[in-house]
Amino acid sequence: MLNIGVIVGSTRPGRKAPAVADWVMDVAGMRGDAIYELVDIADFDLPLLDEPVPPSQGQYTKPHTQAWAARIASFDGFVFVTPEYNHGTSGALKNAIDFLYKEWNNKAAGFVGYGSVGGARAIESLRLVMGELMVADVRAQVMLSLFTDFADGKVNPPERQVEALDAMLDQVVAWSRAFQPLRGATPPDDAADGAPPHGRRVSSM
Repeated sequence: MLNIGVIVGSTRPGRKAPAVADWVMDVAGMRGDAIYELVDIADFDLPLLDEPVPPSQGQYTKPHTQAWAARIASFDGFVFVTPEYNHGTSGALKNAIDFLYKEWNNKAAGFVGYGSVGGARAIESLRLVMGELMVADVRAQVMLSLFTDFADGKVNPPERQVEALDAMLDQVVAWSRAFQPLRGATPPDDAADGAPPHGRRVSSM
C-alpha cells in the first residue's frame, strides 16, 4: 500500500497549518487509495541546518537528522501544507527539506497552500526546490484564502476546494505508484486483502 505523508509546513506559534493538514487528512481518509499519515515538522525540533556534510552524501551525523530521514524515507509521496511568508514558503519548511536528499528522490508531491492569495507564490517556490530533489510535483494544487476559506480557526472551504484537493491527491497517488520502479519497489496489489486503506494520524517521531 502506498504511504503518503501530509507534511505540516509551519512551526510558528498560532499557525494555521495544523488546521489545514487536519482538513487534508479528513478528505484523504475517505478515499481508500493510500495510507495518509500526518507529519508535523515541529515535532522534530530541527535546528538551522547543522550537518557538516552536504545532504546529497547521506552522511547524517545528528540524531534529529537521522530521525527525520527515517520518517521521510518511509513515504512514497507527499502533500506539503505550506503558508506563504513574504512571497515564499516558510523558512522552517525549507530548512526541513534541505536536511535531506535521497529520501526525497523519485517520489511525487502535491501542495496545499494558504495565505492572502492562497499561498500561490509559496507553492511556486516549492516547485523549484522539488525539481532539484528529483521529486515529481503534480499540476493540480489547492490554494486556500485566509479571507474566504477559514472560519473560527478551522478550514471551512467551499466544495470546489474539496474537489481541488481530490484532484491533487489523484495525481499524487498515480505518480507515486508510477515511480515505484525507480525506487526499487514492487507496485502494490490494491485488491490484495479487500480492505480499504485509510488516512491516519500517527506519531511523527
